[in-house]
Amino acid sequence: MISEIANGLQVPLISYAATDPTLSALQFPFFFRTTQSDLYQMAAMANLIDFYGWKEVIAIFVDDDYGRNGISALGGELDKRALKIAQKFPLPIHFDLNNITDTLNKSKLMGSRVYVVHLNPDPKMRFFTIAQKLQMMTSNYVWLATDWLSTTLDSSSSLSKTSLHILQGVVGLRQHTPESSQKRDFLSRWRKMVDEEGSASSELNTYGLSAYDTVLTVAHSIDKFIKEHRNITFSFDDGLLKMNSTKVQLSKLRVFDGGSLLRGKLLKTNFTGLTGQVQFNEDQSMVSGSYDVINIDDQIAVVGYWSNSSGFSILAPENLKSEENNNSHLDQKLKNVTWPGGSKERPRGWVIADDERPLRIGVPYRASFVDFATKLNNSHKMRGYCIDVFLEARKLVPYYVPYIFEPFGDGHSNPSYNDLVQKVEDEVFDAAVGDIAIVTNRTKIVDFSQPYATTGLVIVAPVRNSKSSAWVFLKPFTVEMWCVTAASFIMIAVVIWILEHRVNDDFRGPPKRQLVTMFLFSFSTLFKTNQEKTVSPLGRMVMVVWLFLLMVVTASYTASLTSILTVQQLSSPITGIESLVASNWPIGYQVGSFSYSYLADTQNIARSRLIPLGSPEEFARALQQGPTNGGVAAIIDELTYVELFLSKHSEFGIIGQPFTKSGWGFAFKRNSPLAIDISTAILKLSENGELQRIRERWFCKKGCPGEGNRHAEPNQLHLISFWGLYLLCGIFTIGALLAFLLRMICQFARYKQQQRESSHPSSVSSNAHCSHVISSFLNFIDEREEAIKKMFQHDNRQEQIR
Repeated sequence: MISEIANGLQVPLISYAATDPTLSALQFPFFFRTTQSDLYQMAAMANLIDFYGWKEVIAIFVDDDYGRNGISALGGELDKRALKIAQKFPLPIHFDLNNITDTLNKSKLMGSRVYVVHLNPDPKMRFFTIAQKLQMMTSNYVWLATDWLSTTLDSSSSLSKTSLHILQGVVGLRQHTPESSQKRDFLSRWRKMVDEEGSASSELNTYGLSAYDTVLTVAHSIDKFIKEHRNITFSFDDGLLKMNSTKVQLSKLRVFDGGSLLRGKLLKTNFTGLTGQVQFNEDQSMVSGSYDVINIDDQIAVVGYWSNSSGFSILAPENLKSEENNNSHLDQKLKNVTWPGGSKERPRGWVIADDERPLRIGVPYRASFVDFATKLNNSHKMRGYCIDVFLEARKLVPYYVPYIFEPFGDGHSNPSYNDLVQKVEDEVFDAAVGDIAIVTNRTKIVDFSQPYATTGLVIVAPVRNSKSSAWVFLKPFTVEMWCVTAASFIMIAVVIWILEHRVNDDFRGPPKRQLVTMFLFSFSTLFKTNQEKTVSPLGRMVMVVWLFLLMVVTASYTASLTSILTVQQLSSPITGIESLVASNWPIGYQVGSFSYSYLADTQNIARSRLIPLGSPEEFARALQQGPTNGGVAAIIDELTYVELFLSKHSEFGIIGQPFTKSGWGFAFKRNSPLAIDISTAILKLSENGELQRIRERWFCKKGCPGEGNRHAEPNQLHLISFWGLYLLCGIFTIGALLAFLLRMICQFARYKQQQRESSHPSSVSSNAHCSHVISSFLNFIDEREEAIKKMFQHDNRQEQIR
């Protein structure tokens, strides 16, 4: 209100105590302040909270403009750092002990244990006296006070040890005033006034130093104004009539004619006072924004400093070098702090629950698949696989977590898991433990732990055994594989016959006999019962490579055929989710499962096609009836349930692979620290094998479900898996054949040369000569190797005789 009047009269208003951050120079151009705006103080407080890693705080403040606007500024600063005020508790302006007691008792119901207290100076320390009586000054709590506390302490001429003991562990802020000889001399004179003269009743706090600098600022500015303009004049202004809406007779007041000129003089203020550099910024507040961080134990200790340019440091802002200012945000430091209760270890800053208010955990009261989670009959105890996982994880949480399980559902049908998760968001439950799938719409309202079980949606349908077939022996190989294998047998038969025909009597004789021998030899290599033996070195080399290839192919064929004959092959007219969606068949889903919303909303399946099923017995009955007899064509459910169902119903099977990927986790309220600690515990359980042992304890007494039910149809053996072997065999075979032909050509050339030397040349046409040579070459190859050698030996002796 005074700022409005100052605007109208154009008289500068200078305050050394108004820290309200909403007092803006844009709204009040004639308002100045020689103290720090709470924008700086709340930035320092938010930085302090972030420095120690706390995520939520409780704000207690006096319910006036100073308190409300200050805490609002704190909320804005916390938002910048992804932190928040969990709850705000206002106190009346003239609060009493009952108000404090009621407020603190309400705050104890909250999870956060970090308090920011923003009050007016209180010499009796009523607030912390009540906090101590309520046992809230212990090591579980964190108390952060704005500069009202340092103002109170600095103003007291003598503090008893009892008063300081009440404040043990409190961390507060105090406006920083640099040390100087001017300040020391002034404080010395002031203490003399207090102790000897009695003209002062209390010590000076930072606001007192600011008041002194304010008087100097006004004096210097008016002095300059008078020296320049000589006199001060006032005049009437019709604009004041518009402001005359109150009982204040503003119309009788006069406007300062030199207001704007004096305002200009104030803006140029620049001198060193008791509080340091006195200079106004664009918002007409002090340029420098820095605070001492104080910690109270047996005495008031400064544990560090904060400035708006460098953050936290153990050096005073005026002692920091320029290069340290540039990098100080990367390496912020404070001295060791004593926390409430005398603890030197940083408090956690929150509690999940206590014995008076244990953690309320909602557990699905299932009617089917009760091995996962349900309530014991005639008791309030919960049991199941999911419960055991949570209890084991809780043992690894490094603090005490009292809890109570509260069943959700009536036990006659499975509850809606979406409703259970919604109860956590609505704070009906603090957490939810059970077989809760982690899906997108749920992660938007709660925080989930690390998944402790992997699952996904699968299709279950009736299956028939397709392993019996008269032509099952052809299935291990593809058509291409069969064709290449048959061609290889023929090639080996031909090549071995060529290589062995001249030297091996087993491969000679009438053409019919040779043809039969050639192919019998090749195919009998499958059984290693060859009556014929290879004699030539090239033939033996080819046989080594061929038998190696045959060994690998035969072993692979045997393994594949064994798999086909021993593993049940599942077949169904449904091939996957696409064919199921495209059909008009009814589809079953488990009551309470997220599969209903997935099918209806994501796959756009008509809701009339979706049939709710509540138990494994209903699963089996609906599948057996089929879509034409009032049943369903298939059921879509989570893999973990399906594995348990199939372990008792072998006439059904899983079609294809899971078409969604998800997991089960425990749900917590948003930003719950327990979610992180439980996730860490689940990872430890997984790493040490305890998670698997819990599963085996519940589901593997007669063999783990799923191990014998998810056999995909064995893949046929494709040519691509053996092309390297076939290529190697082909290279050796063709190489041996080329070596044989090269040797034959050389022998034939020598043979023809000896013939020309022993006979007269005959004149025949070139075509007839070519045919004659080819015919001679074939006949030459058909000759036995021994006959050729004898002929060459005979010709050599005759030549020697000549």
